[in-house]
Amino acid sequence: MSTRLQRYDVVKRGIDIIGAGAGLVLLSPVMGATAMLVRAKLGSPVLFTQERPGLNGKIFTLYKFRSMLHVDEAKGLLSDEDRLTKFGKILRSTSLDELPSLINVLKGEMSLVGPRPLLVEYLERYTPAQARRHEVRPGITGAAQVSGRNAITWEQKFAHDINYVENRSLRLDADIIYRTLKAVFAREGINQQGHVSTTKFGALDD
Repeated sequence: MSTRLQRYDVVKRGIDIIGAGAGLVLLSPVMGATAMLVRAKLGSPVLFTQERPGLNGKIFTLYKFRSMLHVDEAKGLLSDEDRLTKFGKILRSTSLDELPSLINVLKGEMSLVGPRPLLVEYLERYTPAQARRHEVRPGITGAAQVSGRNAITWEQKFAHDINYVENRSLRLDADIIYRTLKAVFAREGINQQGHVSTTKFGALDD
């Protein structure tokens, strides 16, 4: 690793700690209100937790607010389309469901900016080039999220991720954060056409 990237990693980690810590404090009223709404509308638990691969493929537990009802075969709640309520769609479109991930950033498992942490089952499906997304910490937001989010293909997402890994800098991080805020307010790219979020990597298109 070059000296420039070493300095960048140190500075970026400092920014992550300050940013996540300040975010958890300043946004605590919003997180508290969101937690109460999730509890009232979706039930317990309030948090969605799932194992995801992070830096160098190391597995960690991701924290998010729940946005779906539990699977309930008796009620016909099996698919994501059935389980995602109007309230859940609002959580996702405003990215409020992502706020608990600030805890992951503070713990050093994630960064404010980086490739999104995907499912553990995808690890064995990556090409060597795609696997390079794990050369950096996964992020709450990333290059793919500000370039179409769930509305672009997996190949396009990975291309953005790899480009980020190869060209990462504080200036690029600042640009991604700025574009993230614009995309959130515009609620762009929330869903892939024909799906409530996106198709699984490796699944056949409908």
